[in-house]
Amino acid sequence: MSPFIGEFIGTALLLLFGAGVVANVVLSKTKGQSSGWIVITFGWAMAVFMGVYASNSLGGSGHLNPAVSISLALFGNFDSSLLGTYLAAQMLGAFTGAVAAWVAYKPHFDATTDADLKLAVFCTAPAIRHPLYNILTEIIGGFALLFGALALSKPASTMGALDALPVALLVLGIGLSLGGPTGYAINPARDLAPRIAHFILPIKGKRDSDWAYAWIPVLGPIIGGLIAAKLFSLL
Repeated sequence: MSPFIGEFIGTALLLLFGAGVVANVVLSKTKGQSSGWIVITFGWAMAVFMGVYASNSLGGSGHLNPAVSISLALFGNFDSSLLGTYLAAQMLGAFTGAVAAWVAYKPHFDATTDADLKLAVFCTAPAIRHPLYNILTEIIGGFALLFGALALSKPASTMGALDALPVALLVLGIGLSLGGPTGYAINPARDLAPRIAHFILPIKGKRDSDWAYAWIPVLGPIIGGLIAAKLFSLL
């Protein structure tokens, strides 16, 4: 299949499972309500595993992340002519996966009164709002993701040459170790596209989509990824 299909389906699965596990933990009257951070980080790791595996099986490279695609196009072995295709597929896939998670949990969104928790299903927010340290945290997380993935995988143009599991474990480690300050977006599509979905969808009792913060989980992972890809190429 085509790279667009692979990246689209992989990123859609990433958000379906990722947003789904957050919904299961934070929304009212779910089977997993209040099951905690460990469940969320393991759920996101499995989301990455499934997304990367599906992407590679269907013609993509398992990037699922604009920061990865941009960084590898500039400093890796990824064909830059495919960059637009990958970015479009990642954004559309993330939007689709987030909408599907909302449909699956629609009665629980209706039963939840806390608007902040509803937003948390779709996108990240800082535990302590401090733009400088928030973006530094996302830069560090984005660096850790791409440098770690490049160290694990060959060739450097793919994220799934290792059958996806080590990258999933890498994301699990990032979530457990670095997720506390900002919720470890580490992926512009994972945060921005679902935030747009939150803005558009007719979610009962929702709040604003926190656009004042939205630039941080977009810019931070890209900066971190660029640093990681450049350093890896030098080493």
